[in-house]
Amino acid sequence: MFELTPFVRRNHSAAAYSPFRDIDELERSFFGRNAVADFKTDITENEKEYILEAELPGFKKEDINIDIDNNYLTISAERKYENTEKDKKGSVIRSERSYGSFSRSFDISGVQTDKIEAEYENGVLKLTMPKKEEIVPKTRRLEIK
Repeated sequence: MFELTPFVRRNHSAAAYSPFRDIDELERSFFGRNAVADFKTDITENEKEYILEAELPGFKKEDINIDIDNNYLTISAERKYENTEKDKKGSVIRSERSYGSFSRSFDISGVQTDKIEAEYENGVLKLTMPKKEEIVPKTRRLEIK
């Protein structure tokens, strides 16, 4: 009978043009699918706390910032690399530099922010975040006058 063939609908109108989409597609084709991806995180929970583990390989501890603003925790990391090779005369043979900046934010409204602990080892940032104690509302009956 009929064969179904998937296709991609291409809308070539000027209203559908997005230069940012084209740049993202170019970057993905050149660097791969995870070129602009954020760092990976795992969040686990037990009765007393949340544990957040963020993979930040190759970063120095000094290059990682953890900021708390109201109910949001932001982890940011920045890497700068420069390498210049010169010949015997001092002429530059090769000069390379790269720069990368990553940032992620998390809602921490259920966390005791003054008791958060952070440690960084083997490329993994580990945050231990104690939960806020649940406030159980007291119930009482009002007397009608």
